[in-house]
Amino acid sequence: MTENKYTIILAAGKGTRMKSKLYKVLHQVAGKAMVDHVLTQVEQTKPDEIVTIVGHGAEAVESAIGDRSEFVVQEQQLGTGHAVLQAEKLLGDKDGMTMIASGDTPLLTAQTFEKLFAYHQDKGATATILTATAPDPTGYGRIVRGDLGTVQKIVEQKDTTPEEAKIDEINTGVYCFDNKSLFSALHEVTNNNAQGEYYLTDVIEILKARGDVIAAYKMKDFAESQGVNDRVALASATKVMRQRINEQHMRDGVTIIDPENTYIDVDVKIGNDTIIEPGVQLQGKTVIGSDCVIGANSRIVDSTLEDGVHTLSSTIEESVMHTGSNIGPNSHLRPQSDIGAGVHLGNFVEVKKATIGANTKVGHLTYVGDATLGKNINVGCGVVFVNYDGVKKWHTNVGDNSFIGSNANIIAPVEISDHSFIAAGSTITDDVPFHAMGIARARQTNKADFWDRTALADSDEWND
Repeated sequence: MTENKYTIILAAGKGTRMKSKLYKVLHQVAGKAMVDHVLTQVEQTKPDEIVTIVGHGAEAVESAIGDRSEFVVQEQQLGTGHAVLQAEKLLGDKDGMTMIASGDTPLLTAQTFEKLFAYHQDKGATATILTATAPDPTGYGRIVRGDLGTVQKIVEQKDTTPEEAKIDEINTGVYCFDNKSLFSALHEVTNNNAQGEYYLTDVIEILKARGDVIAAYKMKDFAESQGVNDRVALASATKVMRQRINEQHMRDGVTIIDPENTYIDVDVKIGNDTIIEPGVQLQGKTVIGSDCVIGANSRIVDSTLEDGVHTLSSTIEESVMHTGSNIGPNSHLRPQSDIGAGVHLGNFVEVKKATIGANTKVGHLTYVGDATLGKNINVGCGVVFVNYDGVKKWHTNVGDNSFIGSNANIIAPVEISDHSFIAAGSTITDDVPFHAMGIARARQTNKADFWDRTALADSDEWND
């Protein structure tokens, strides 16, 4: 029979080695806070209850997690054993098994957690330690086993004998306990040590002294157990996570030309037969359809690109590009841009809070801000939608099948009707009716013999 499952996530530490104003567990790995990574994997094990121990930055951590967990505040940071004990009022009287994980171990997976629970139950253990074989165990607590492979104790690095220091099986800091036995033993833990703290690891020796079964489940991938205590470890964990993300996308049918130089956040979704070129950054909740080409050095944030979209060296933020549209090089979609099917946005085009209808073309060097453009419009080079009067932003509407000539300034608010024309070089301040052409520029005047009136006429440099 499957026992009830509970999980305690330790997230109370400030993380002084990060040297940051941001609390440690809120530092991001591939677009998600470390504690969120841990919680996301824990949730997949379907526990009956999750309790997160918070301390430093409690409000920020609770805000990041929301109602996905219950919270208990550890007012004073007196060690891991003391931290777990704070959950007693929520879990202490319950039957079942409790897993304890750290909020700064973002690479651990639900599969590993599931295997730990299963191993613990199968062995009939009171406590099970998640262990791994470390290429370099320096700094980790060592797992000391007896002749039959049973766990004898955990020895911290500073307390190891020369022989124990050679052991490469290490404590990952993740445990599974019989819930009531855990809290019973925590009351026997003392702080009689150099740090004056209550250590969770002391529970193992207390339970062993009682004659309880202590087990250890060795995970296959040491990298998964990596904790983050400083910026170097943060970069290392991020690299592992990005490799994992990229490999999964490639197995799902996405072509990534250069995985080591492609940066995809954990919540990004990509359709099959899409090609990702080097230097691309896909961030936040971005969704990419099938048969897209995301060209070199594009950055896409919290945006949706439907099937068949092509980008090149452009930035897209909080926007939508519909089927078959394209952008770039060197263009920018700022938030709330909605780009219709088949639209072409060329080089050095900026769009902000604007909707552009199907098959409209905005070739180059143009700013479209606070505007609604219809279908099949041609926008020439150097057009500016002048949306700001210094106090307020104003909106412009351009109807279907219109033509806007190069170097036009559209002074909002203005209505440009369907099938209308804007002459190149015009500054448009009034509405343009259906089938009309708006032209607003001075007539050309040529001054005869003007050259002879200038100082240049006598210059040898200009007359040579």
